[in-house]
Amino acid sequence: MDRWVIFWTDGLVFLLVCAVILLILRIRSKEHLRRPWRKVVTNKVGMVSAVVLGFFLLIGLADTIHFKPILDNSQQSQNTYSSEPISLFDWWVTPLRIREEKTYSAPFSWRLYAKENIVSADGSKIWGYPRLKYGAAHLADPSSERSTDLVKIGLLGAAKGLVLFAVVVAFLVAVRSWRTKAKFVSSLAEIYGNRSGVPWCAMFTTLLILLMGGYAIAELSFKYHVLGTDKVGQDVFYQSLKSIRTGMVIGTLTTLVMLPFALILGIFAGYYRGWVDDLIQYLYTTLNSIPGVLLIAASILVVQVYMSNHEEDFANIAIRADTRLLFLCMILGLTSWTGLCRLLRAETMKLREMEYVQAARALGVKNTSILSRHILPNVFHIVLISVVLDFSGLVLAEAVLSYVNIGVDPTTNSWGNMINGARLEMAREPIVWWSLAAAFLFMFALVLAANLFADGVRDAFDPRRAQ
Repeated sequence: MDRWVIFWTDGLVFLLVCAVILLILRIRSKEHLRRPWRKVVTNKVGMVSAVVLGFFLLIGLADTIHFKPILDNSQQSQNTYSSEPISLFDWWVTPLRIREEKTYSAPFSWRLYAKENIVSADGSKIWGYPRLKYGAAHLADPSSERSTDLVKIGLLGAAKGLVLFAVVVAFLVAVRSWRTKAKFVSSLAEIYGNRSGVPWCAMFTTLLILLMGGYAIAELSFKYHVLGTDKVGQDVFYQSLKSIRTGMVIGTLTTLVMLPFALILGIFAGYYRGWVDDLIQYLYTTLNSIPGVLLIAASILVVQVYMSNHEEDFANIAIRADTRLLFLCMILGLTSWTGLCRLLRAETMKLREMEYVQAARALGVKNTSILSRHILPNVFHIVLISVVLDFSGLVLAEAVLSYVNIGVDPTTNSWGNMINGARLEMAREPIVWWSLAAAFLFMFALVLAANLFADGVRDAFDPRRAQ
């Protein structure tokens, strides 16, 4: 049996997932909380973006479950575990993880990207492009068979995606018909007739494209390097998928660190005013005066020195990389709460002068009760909008920080590290463009989906936009 491993970031991510589940249960029990979310689920662009975000989330969560696999120890009486843990996602895409070429190869190629001396069968040397060890290795003559093989494998994968799509749609329609106590056919006709209010057709179309395209790419990735390989021969498509977890951890855990500071200090400053307001304003004004990049760089250097002086506590690369990722989230959270704090302070100052708050104070209600029952629920829309909007900014911040070598550990798969490594690749002749293109493509898809979903949430929760 494999030995499960829980990193700090893993535990915090699943703690955040549990908090979101509890929040959903609370929203379902309160009509005034369900009302704005009904507007969100009727927003076509927002729900299409939610489907795309769901795919990123599934990959990120699968990459968050870690364990140490059992090594081949048939000659030993006790199980021997690997020293380096892998994730559930790593286990699922094991061929992508373990297949390494000699050096660069272009997307869908069967040979290396640069020429070198090739030793032929008769012992003579030829200056040419060597064949890849794994890419298109199943083909006898890739130059003539590759195009047909790509179409065949791609269609096979798309067919598998179509079958899975049919199963998922049938399950969702069955659940909906059970909840509404309607017949399956009637529920299906209502969905495809756009009479339910929820843009099911747009969501199902997006799901169909993602499943068919995803399965086609997945099938191709086990025979080819669909996005090529990097300098040391690692699959770029695998690196891009692994970077999803890093981006999502940065975007979510940083919010978990930032939110208590912004929420508590912002509400206290706006409600109590006086010396409390002055002290909190002085605190975030001073923090804003410190250059953020320099503060992050200094903090990362302190963490590196601490890990170097306590090597026994960081036995393997995975623990070191996870610790640096955790500290980066904490540092970004401690330096990014000031903007939301200012918004909450201004909103609280307006709310404390409202009649119902003044009446509660006149009746002798304690300040803690006023803050929890009257102030906090009425600023929640600002918190939610800011958190969703800041997610994409934090994902981009990780890429920028890793590009200047003060972000995540160099051994961590991230889009920032891929962009940083692509600097020298872009100066090669011929140019190696696919690492930069892959990082840009995945980051663009995640950030665009997050921004579009955030627009839908803002439109639903912003009182000024309410009709």
